[in-house]
Amino acid sequence: MIAAVVLVALALAALSTRVVKQYEKGVLFRLGRVIAVKEPGLRFIVPVVDQLRKVSLPIITMPIQSQGIITRDNVSVDISAVAYFRVVDAERSVVAIENVYEAIDQIAQTTLRKVVGQHSLDEALAETDVINAGIRQILDTTTLEWGVEVTFVELKDIQLPDSMKRAMARQAEAEREKRAKNYCGPKVDR
Repeated sequence: MIAAVVLVALALAALSTRVVKQYEKGVLFRLGRVIAVKEPGLRFIVPVVDQLRKVSLPIITMPIQSQGIITRDNVSVDISAVAYFRVVDAERSVVAIENVYEAIDQIAQTTLRKVVGQHSLDEALAETDVINAGIRQILDTTTLEWGVEVTFVELKDIQLPDSMKRAMARQAEAEREKRAKNYCGPKVDR
């Protein structure tokens, strides 16, 4: 009998004890309502009645998969990027949106297409800082409502079609030949 009581007490203690790690916050739900945001440390909950959902706070690196994008000057390119973000409001990141990571991935892909599509190919290749800032601004505006801050966005890879690569190579060669002719200068008769 005593052994059964001790066993039940240990089971209740195990069910009511949670550890929130240093890099997390815990959002405590009681009967489906948020009642508190718990800081790191040992936390006790009421079994069955309470649920503690842990939210990771460190900066997360999210690759934005390659997107087929048509630039303003009608060139088709494949561009991939990477976004860095972190949760700044644990409660909103749990309550405001069902899956914050999936939502950021989707909004980042559509924003990448939208922002790059407003630029010409030359601008996309030369002004990546402007494009990165534009993507980050749009993402930050949306994700702050979800309790998430986008800290950095960077275009990672721009893949040009083969025909465009060949055309650019021909243009570069023509410019080198033109510079070579100008460098030698005109012939002088003696």
